[in-house]
Amino acid sequence: MPEASGSEVADESDYSIFENKTGLAEDMKFLASMPELCDVTFLVGETKEPICAVKAVLAARSRVFQKMFYQAPSPQRKKEPPPKENKIRLFLKRSSEPLLNLQNAAQQPNQHQTVIIEEFEPDVFRQLIEYIHTGCVTLQPRTLLGLMNAADYYGLEQLRKACTGFVQCCITVDTVCALLASAERYIQYKCTKSLVHKVFEFVDEHGNEVLNLGSFTLLPQHVVRLILAREELRADEFTKFQAALMWSKKYCDSNQNQDLKDVIGNFLEYIQFHKIPANVLMREVHPLDLVPSRIIVNALAYQTRQASIPDTCPPTE
Repeated sequence: MPEASGSEVADESDYSIFENKTGLAEDMKFLASMPELCDVTFLVGETKEPICAVKAVLAARSRVFQKMFYQAPSPQRKKEPPPKENKIRLFLKRSSEPLLNLQNAAQQPNQHQTVIIEEFEPDVFRQLIEYIHTGCVTLQPRTLLGLMNAADYYGLEQLRKACTGFVQCCITVDTVCALLASAERYIQYKCTKSLVHKVFEFVDEHGNEVLNLGSFTLLPQHVVRLILAREELRADEFTKFQAALMWSKKYCDSNQNQDLKDVIGNFLEYIQFHKIPANVLMREVHPLDLVPSRIIVNALAYQTRQASIPDTCPPTE
């Protein structure tokens, strides 16, 4: 049996694998921060904030970007010239157009491109580009929902899974309003629905705490109404009234032409005033002159009758 040559026998001690993934990630992050080294600029969001990237890296990581930058469009013929045009010239014009279109498509990847992105916020898209270039990104509640939907939109499955996993531990009293506020922008995306359901479950469980948050005033009006109307919400009625008042005051501060009584009137139907103690109604609610007197009177009358007739139906407010 012939002996194996030395070149065919590999001794584990003859080589060593050196990895510097952190250094590579830092270099790629630096690359994306230098516009002169990039070949595509995204103008993102309402402010058209510029975010630079390298098309080859984007295409290697995402099929969506690969199609965007490197898939040649179908050749399109221009409108036929008037009938008086010379027939030979017409033939040459038509036969050369597809070739020119293909040549332009092939040359396009080598040119610096500008792409408008309206679907996502600048902070979200910047994180997406950072992840594509470096494989690293810092997940945070404020941009989590946008990043999760962006990852799904651009086919970055590992990032989407990471965002989904982070959702489980990032829904807290301090972050819940930020998550709900961001859900408003991305409500049309499928990933949003599952997250919103989990957030509302958390709000139900921690109702009093959430309603007392300063960040509660930053929620859109219809989201506030959804929360106050939930039967599962574990919050006392006076806290609900205070939350509605706090939100309405904040709204009127930003919209000087709005009347506080009219604004808070949008929420009164979701508050069961007959469950607020009579002394609190008279001391804290009635003097504000924001709740119609009939609602206060009906609530007090119900409480007066409740002791003698336990099964009395609550008043219509």
